[in-house]
Amino acid sequence: MKLGLSIGYSKAHLDIPVALVQRAEALGYDSVWTAEAYGSDAVTPLAFLAGQTKRIKLATGIMQIAARTPANAAMCAGTVDALAGGGRFIAGLGVSGPQIVEGWYGEPWGRPYYRLKDYVAIMRKIFAREEPVTHDGKEISLPYRGPGSMGVGKPLKSILHMNPSIPIYLATGNEATVKLTGEIADGWCPMGFVPGAMEEYRPWLEEGFRRAGNGKTMADFEIQASVHVEVADDVKSALAKLKPEVALYVGGMGHRDKNFHKDQMIRRGFGEAADRIQELYLAHRKDEAIAAVPDEWVDLKSLVGPPARIKERFRAWEGTGATGITVRSRQPEAIDVMAEAARLNAA
Repeated sequence: MKLGLSIGYSKAHLDIPVALVQRAEALGYDSVWTAEAYGSDAVTPLAFLAGQTKRIKLATGIMQIAARTPANAAMCAGTVDALAGGGRFIAGLGVSGPQIVEGWYGEPWGRPYYRLKDYVAIMRKIFAREEPVTHDGKEISLPYRGPGSMGVGKPLKSILHMNPSIPIYLATGNEATVKLTGEIADGWCPMGFVPGAMEEYRPWLEEGFRRAGNGKTMADFEIQASVHVEVADDVKSALAKLKPEVALYVGGMGHRDKNFHKDQMIRRGFGEAADRIQELYLAHRKDEAIAAVPDEWVDLKSLVGPPARIKERFRAWEGTGATGITVRSRQPEAIDVMAEAARLNAA
């Protein structure tokens, strides 16, 4: 199984763990993944890492589509891919919650399903450079002719001859968007993916493949799941270390009535706990919200404890149907343990 390393987004101060990424590359990791929320962006760190690495793939996990137009996302992807020597960039895309979309980016929430569909179609046209780009979509059209338009927009073709095969992955989780992912994307970054979840998702993906109409199957598709990894002698303390992030995302990263992370927790059978976490977090009782996170939920979606326990529990992740696992950790020992668990061959 291929391994990726997630370095996430920086907190108060920019922090790109170059040595950790280089160590992962030396161990045989396939990819490094960045993220963005409302601070550091997902693309710029990859441009920096392109010059600090040789072969590891450079992936956004994810670029928020409200943050940039599809043309700009394609330009970013094509530029970093060229800087890295070609064939190393993965354009991971996704939709942030309405609080960030409208509150931070000043974009309408609109219809995310159709926005994703238009976004990917435009990016592929830009990568291909077959003709000046036009697109008549339900959410995005080129040239733009909506409110405020002068009506003189001109279809254009990228000056830069980009890699036409830059893969596009989508981060999705509900039935409609997972089907869309199977239809239009090269890969999938599943939300809330845990061992056993593929039973729910497989029919949705296969319906997407059918809609693609080009003979696409699971064999042509990448599934990049992610898992927190924390090496520690004491399992309970390791689980406790991961609970604040769960409380933040389930309790506060989204509106009370529109929170993707809470929805995923509910779908995995932890509905009562999810409701309680959100209630406490929104009441500014964050310590209590953290305490309300069940050990079982953290353990289900993480690999924690001594190396032997991590390696044993990793076997369940190998049988999930995922083609790759992104390791979410800044621990050097976690990077090493996962390389051993996945039996990587060092470069």
